[in-house]
Amino acid sequence: MYKHLKKWVFKMDPEKAHENAIMGLKLADSVPLGNKVLDSLYGYKNPHLANKVWDIVFPNPVGLAAGFDKNAEVYRPLAHVGFGHVEVGTITPLAQPGNDKPRLFRLVEDDAIINRMGFNNSGTQIVAKNLAHYQDTAMPVGINIGKNKLTPNEKAASDYEKCLEALYPYGHYFGINVSSPNTPNLRDLQQVDSLRHLLRTIRQKADELEKNGAKRKPILLKVAPDMSDEQMKDVVQVALEEGMDGLIATNTTLSREHVTNRQLAEQTGGLSGPMLFPRALEVVRDIYQEVGDKLPIIGVGGIFTGDDAYRMMRAGASMVQIYTSMIYIGPGAPGEINARLYQLMKQDGFDKVSQIIGADR
Repeated sequence: MYKHLKKWVFKMDPEKAHENAIMGLKLADSVPLGNKVLDSLYGYKNPHLANKVWDIVFPNPVGLAAGFDKNAEVYRPLAHVGFGHVEVGTITPLAQPGNDKPRLFRLVEDDAIINRMGFNNSGTQIVAKNLAHYQDTAMPVGINIGKNKLTPNEKAASDYEKCLEALYPYGHYFGINVSSPNTPNLRDLQQVDSLRHLLRTIRQKADELEKNGAKRKPILLKVAPDMSDEQMKDVVQVALEEGMDGLIATNTTLSREHVTNRQLAEQTGGLSGPMLFPRALEVVRDIYQEVGDKLPIIGVGGIFTGDDAYRMMRAGASMVQIYTSMIYIGPGAPGEINARLYQLMKQDGFDKVSQIIGADR
């Protein structure tokens, strides 16, 4: 179905197409049998792909990365198109419009996207209301949090604390976004001293919430692919020392190597798509070699096929996330990836997802 719609969709402005997709999913969620129709078209269920990470049961290892459901509006219908989890956000304490338009670009020749959205979102108060019914779905919901654009880095920790406090009851896990290239100087927070202060503050806030009766939630750090290997080792070490529960690897890249359309390559922003996959795979492999089973990894970046997901998990990822592949393949992408992943597992004699995590090691 999407193959026929794609030509029409790709004639639209990319951001308008995204808004229409959100509207369509909200419609499906609101009408009788809407989600059942999604299930019949795109749903995928396979008990062999279920896995427990951080005492959370994920029905399959293919999640939707942050950036699609920015305001936690459509995570419920997304549970019916084959995803094993959805990460909403990035969410900041105060609502903000993001960067000036245009800020989203399709690189069709490369199945890629450049975005410089800039954390456009409705803020914690509205998102909290949208998440109030998250327990209605068996699918885990992650919450990706960041700082407001106008908040200076020396006060960034306060923004993350505010997000955590406002949204803590609603997420199955939290992603700490210090790696987006689209908020000025945000990536400077990955420098060791800044990162240590930030993560320690976040951990202390979570501990405080738990002492007051909140259930413990895993907190994951999302890292950029553009660091050197040494910088990445330092970041991973800080995450370990400051009590993080996992890592999300990786965010979008500033690299434009191998981009076909050189004119679009000049657009500022983060690049996602297949050309990011080799670096994301390398980062996941290196992190897993460093930490083993101490910190579960969610592998992100250029995953378009079940073969990509399988390689990422064999390299050490406990789960994977997609986004750009859904734009180019359509809502059938998670089901196709899961089906192929299971086929590859069976070929290699694996019966459970947990058996393939880090198998290459």
